[in-house]
Amino acid sequence: MALLDRVATLVRANLNDLLDRAENPEKMLKQVILDMENQFMQVKTQVAVALADRHLLEKKKRENADKHVEWLRKAELAIEKKDDELARAALERALSFEQLAENFDRQIASQEAQVDSMKDALKKLEVKLAEARTRADLLIVQHRRSKAAHRAADTHRKSDHGEHTFERMRSKVNREEAIGAAKGELMSDDLDTRLHSLERAHKIDALLREMKARKGANA
Repeated sequence: MALLDRVATLVRANLNDLLDRAENPEKMLKQVILDMENQFMQVKTQVAVALADRHLLEKKKRENADKHVEWLRKAELAIEKKDDELARAALERALSFEQLAENFDRQIASQEAQVDSMKDALKKLEVKLAEARTRADLLIVQHRRSKAAHRAADTHRKSDHGEHTFERMRSKVNREEAIGAAKGELMSDDLDTRLHSLERAHKIDALLREMKARKGANA
C-alpha cells in the first residue's frame, strides 16, 4: 500500500539528515512535521474504513451461513417430495454457499491483518510525530553546530543511498520471482477446475444418498 510505504519512510526518517540536506533547515523541519500530520490523518481515516470493511465482511459471512442452512432445508424438502432433480439443484446451491464461507474466512483474516498493520503504522507515526515536534528547536540548533562536519555527513549519506538502492533492486527481483511463480500456478488452473467439478459432483451424489438414507430410516 503506497500510503503505508510513505508512513514507513517518515517513521524511519532521520531528522538530522533531512536538515543537513535542506537549504532552509527550519522550513524543511516544518514541512516534515506537516507531512507527518497529513499522513497521520490519512492513516487514521483508512483504519476506520478498514474496520468498517471487516464488519461488513463478517455480516456477509453470517448471511452466507444462513443461506447455506436454508438450501440444505430445501434439499431435504425436495427429497421428502421425492424430487431428486430438485434436491440435487438445492444441494448444488448449498455447496456454493459452503465454498463462499471458506472465502469469507480468508478475506476476514486478511482484512484483520491489514487493520493490525495500519494500526501499528498509526501508533509508530504518532510517536514519531510527537518526537519531531518536541525536538524541532533542538535539531535546528544542532544543525548549526554540525556544519563543520558537513563533508563527513555527506559521505555517510551517499553510503545510505547505496544501501537503499540495493534494497529497491532486491524488492524488484523478489517481485519478478513472485510473478513467475504466479504464472506457473495459473498453468494448472484448468486441471484443478476439472478435478474440482468431478469432486463436487461426487460430493453431491454422496449428500443425496445420505439424505435419502436418513429419510428412509426415519420413515
